[in-house]
Amino acid sequence: MSDTKNSPAANPEQRENKILMVAMGVMLVICIVLAILGFCFLNKPKEIVEGQADATSIRISGKLPGRVMKIYVHEGDQVKAGDTLVHIHSSLADAKLMQAEGMETVARTQNQKVDAGTRKQIVQAARDLVSQAEAGVDITKKTYTRMENLFKEGVISEQKRDEAKAAYDAAVAAHKAAQSQLDLAVSGAQKEDKESAAALVDVAKGGVAEVQSLLEDQYLIAPCDGQIDAVYPEESELVSLGAPIMSLLKLKDKWVTFNVREELLNDMPMGGEIEIMIPALDQKKVKAKIYYIRDLGSYATWQATKATGQWDSKTFEVKARTIDTIPELRPGMSVVYFK
Repeated sequence: MSDTKNSPAANPEQRENKILMVAMGVMLVICIVLAILGFCFLNKPKEIVEGQADATSIRISGKLPGRVMKIYVHEGDQVKAGDTLVHIHSSLADAKLMQAEGMETVARTQNQKVDAGTRKQIVQAARDLVSQAEAGVDITKKTYTRMENLFKEGVISEQKRDEAKAAYDAAVAAHKAAQSQLDLAVSGAQKEDKESAAALVDVAKGGVAEVQSLLEDQYLIAPCDGQIDAVYPEESELVSLGAPIMSLLKLKDKWVTFNVREELLNDMPMGGEIEIMIPALDQKKVKAKIYYIRDLGSYATWQATKATGQWDSKTFEVKARTIDTIPELRPGMSVVYFK
């Protein structure tokens, strides 16, 4: 009697347990089916390669150390090639220029003196000596002629005739010597002296040109069109030789740079076109052409996570230029390439 009474209560409980087990089994089957379907039909997410935009930066510097007197531009200004950017003053360079110009004046004066030849008074004195020597030749010649005639007539001795001949020869020699002195005075300095004086003038000119070339950098000008990216010193500060004064961005020369693992290079070949996305420009998508690929070296190597079955992968720098001009693209903006 007791079994008969308990069986009606046990049957509903067993039915509920069976229903629960069946429901759990169905849910498990559904989850397995969904997992299989997801594995089979869901696509693998794209690999993202992130880079950034860049542009050519030119550092403006000069050869003149001195004090910054005036800066004519500010950061962010657009400039054209030839615009004046900064004025640097150097009192030392000014003093060097005065010294060099003084040396040039001295060298020119010496050269003019050499070119002008001997002073007129010395030349005139040499002419007088020549005239005196000519007079001596005339007198001694007449004397020698008379003595020769008298010797032939037997009036005087041969010794007297020889003495007159010696005096005449001496007068001729003196005349030649005086004429040589006159020629030397008229012709002036020797050829070597003239060349030496001219060379000193050239050296002095070179000194002046050297200082003037330094002073040309008193005013630094923009070498090309661009935008002032940064200004380093303030007005009245001292700057040394070759110190950068400011940097200039050539916004017309822009590119994008990616650092990628070498196994991704198949999708980024040299000269190939890729599609990139610029998040800062409302996720704008543009085409870019790859023009540069370079190995970054052993310091930029991706290390394998497993001791076996894996290998180290090197990193390459890839540069590309957008096919279309994008004025809004600024250096430093992120760019994304979906593999």
